[in-house]
This record gives sequence, C-alpha cells and structure tokens, in this order.
Amino acid sequence: MRSLWTTICRHYLLIGFSLTALSLSVFTTSCTTNQKQPATAAPDLSRVAKAEEQPQTNNVEQRILEEYQRWKGTRHQLGGTGNEGIDCSGFVKAVYQDAFNINLPRTSIAQVRWGKPVSLGDLQPGDLVFFTPPNYPRHVGIFLNQSQFVHASKTKGVTISKIDYYYWRKYFWTARRILPASQTP
Repeated sequence: MRSLWTTICRHYLLIGFSLTALSLSVFTTSCTTNQKQPATAAPDLSRVAKAEEQPQTNNVEQRILEEYQRWKGTRHQLGGTGNEGIDCSGFVKAVYQDAFNINLPRTSIAQVRWGKPVSLGDLQPGDLVFFTPPNYPRHVGIFLNQSQFVHASKTKGVTISKIDYYYWRKYFWTARRILPASQTP
C-alpha cells in the first residue's frame, strides 16, 4: 500500500500537479515533500499516467524511426548484417544495439526467447513482433504504433508494414517486450 501512495505522490510531483489541502494531509503519512503545494483540485490519475506515457512512447518510437531512416530501403539478404544487405533478425539486432544499447541474439529463434510475452492487443512501440510466413521459417520486426512495424522484408528491403494487413495478421506468431519498464510506458 505504501508503494502505491509513493507512486501517486511521485506522479503529482513529476508533472507539477498540486494536491488539495485535504489530500495533502492524507498523503503526508505516506510521503512527504519539501515544497509547499497550493491547494487545487486533485487531477484524474488516469490522465496523469497517460501524460507520462506519451513522452516515453514517443521517445522509443522516435529512436526506432531514426534507425529506420538509416536503414530504409536496404535490401534483404539472408544472413546479412550490414548496409549491403540485412535480414530481419540482423536488422532487429542492429536497431536494438544502436537505439537502446541492448545486445540481442543474432537469430529470430533466439530473439523470441528474450523478454516477456505480449498479446497482439497490448503491443507498445519497441515490442518485437514475430511471424511464421509460408516458405520462410520465421520473421521478426519491431512494432511502432497503430499496427505498424518496421522490418527487413524479402521483397522491399527495410520498410514499414501494417500488422492488420491480411498477410501479416494471418501469419502473426507472437510478440515479446524486451525494453525495460523505464523505457516503455
């Protein structure tokens, strides 16, 4: 219970909202502050959480998009790891290393063992999305937002696609969350 109150108080302090005099007296048993807080109406905590999520989500997505711009159009090459050609898992490994300083394994079958499982409906920017398309054992990309993911396509090279497109939704296998909680909402 104490950590809940501590978290609530931290939310108030982090985004500059003030507590009402009544709320302040209730919360002082759980947390304290050296700053005097003017009496105002307490904000809706769901809005507080959403306000904090947005910059973090945008930060993760922005880092991925910056890496995408570096790799955009690079042709697909099975086993490739560089600008002359790259495959899906090599691309994911390079983006995670450069954008987040996380050293993922080289293959998609090893990458799928990292992090924690995430359902298709709970995807956040930075989550890895895995597919099992025909004539290709596995495929991996990085979720951006609104059903979009970035990946190294066999036909288009490094590109952005939509998961809700019939092909990708049909062959969706699983998703994994790799990024620490401090980097994702």
